[in-house]
Amino acid sequence: MSNNDDRLNNASQQGLRAQVAATPVGAVALASQVKETQDKQSVKVEVGEITVDLNINGENYALMLEPRVTLLDALRERLQLTGSKKGCDHGQCGACTVIIDGQRVYSCLSLAVMQEGKEITTIEGLTQGDDLHPMQLAFIENDGFQCGYCTPGQICAAVALIDEVKQGCASVVTENLTENLVDNLNGLPQLANLSELEIRERMSGNLCRCSAYNGIVAAIQQIAGQIPPEPAALVMVQGQA
Repeated sequence: MSNNDDRLNNASQQGLRAQVAATPVGAVALASQVKETQDKQSVKVEVGEITVDLNINGENYALMLEPRVTLLDALRERLQLTGSKKGCDHGQCGACTVIIDGQRVYSCLSLAVMQEGKEITTIEGLTQGDDLHPMQLAFIENDGFQCGYCTPGQICAAVALIDEVKQGCASVVTENLTENLVDNLNGLPQLANLSELEIRERMSGNLCRCSAYNGIVAAIQQIAGQIPPEPAALVMVQGQA
């Protein structure tokens, strides 16, 4: 059949539809057919999606997601909580770090569906209204960032680090665990001194391409109640004087 014949057949079919639609019965039938087509299309879009209930920053959200959607993509693409950054997307840089039930987690490696019933805190949830979290203020005061891309993950990891220390969690570099522990107000053992080595080891999963590590360590020591090391530039100036 030639292209001309095809066009003639299509035109005839369109003309027939127009004639049928001009009658009351035909209009109802045509409208029903259109609705059925639309319903099929909408079902096709939702195939594979399930309802996922998440508690994020103290608020409950019911999202329609495929089971394979990561928590990071759900935060950024569905809820517009873009503070958590997508860096490597392989759990190697820490830019996507969030806090789940008090523990730091790479949200790029965590499926959203697996977080139901848990309390999720992102960088947006650390503030109290217009008041910044103490760790955020410490990062500002100690220049714990440069470009700022990794900073949300760094801060979430640092907040969780302080809680880990309060719970008496040790790291691979913790020396003589029994002698270096003291009881805190909750009766739990914790490190008497959070050394620079301890902080660097515990924060080793969060990379900073700008190399603002000295400021990051100083910020964490400040929140831990310790005197952070003086900036190298200030030490040099004092030495020359």
